[in-house]
Amino acid sequence: MRIRATVAAVSGALALSALVVPAAHADDSEGDTKISNVSVNGGKAVVAGTTAAKKVTVTFTVTDNSGVDWAQAILYHGPTIEKSDSGAVADSGDGRASCSKVSATKSTCKSTFTLEPGYNLVNKVAGTWKVWAVAAAEDADFVQKDNAKSFKVQRAAKLTANASPEPVKKGRTITVTGKLTRANWDTGRYAGYTGQSVRLQYKKKGAKTYSTLKTVKTNSKGDLKTTVKASADGYFRYSFAGTSTTPAVNSTADFVDVK
Repeated sequence: MRIRATVAAVSGALALSALVVPAAHADDSEGDTKISNVSVNGGKAVVAGTTAAKKVTVTFTVTDNSGVDWAQAILYHGPTIEKSDSGAVADSGDGRASCSKVSATKSTCKSTFTLEPGYNLVNKVAGTWKVWAVAAAEDADFVQKDNAKSFKVQRAAKLTANASPEPVKKGRTITVTGKLTRANWDTGRYAGYTGQSVRLQYKKKGAKTYSTLKTVKTNSKGDLKTTVKASADGYFRYSFAGTSTTPAVNSTADFVDVK
């Protein structure tokens, strides 16, 4: 197998150094080694707040008719691993995956990574990340995938709602205010998410589902404000559908007693 060491420049002073990478510009392979069933974070987006590190587990299957020797996965953001601007090497000492033999020709492999706001997570790398993976077989066959799996890394969001006055007479105006914020990985604080469409939803007391009354846009500070007419006892909430860099979120419901 043709191998070499590579260094990828990344944000937050993280370097992907001394990685075992086949000398190829994209996918490469020799023989019958295969990587399949790649799963990141149990199939869910990775959502990080302002300070707490996130542990991310990647699992995958490796097969080869001679048996599996070793495997490695790396998480990165960018067009290719060599042009990445952030990333993470597995927490294990040598960066390689922990592989368990299922049969003479198949192993399941697992790696755990740490993504940390302000280090390898900065605002500009929110969105789509990729899994680079390589596996080597006992007979020196190998396979390398530049993008074995894509997944989302998102900035955590918070959403509030407050309906007033409470109680209110039927037919009077209810003002519903709120605020949409999301984690700023560069500053370590939450900040208003501006210019975002958020749905105002209502559920009548005793009902099981919410209905959307209108769509409101956040202002330059992430604030929301709109009015509706009081009709019956019920719950008001704001609902944000999310974006590629920020997950969906619903506010806590606010009950209004209509007299």
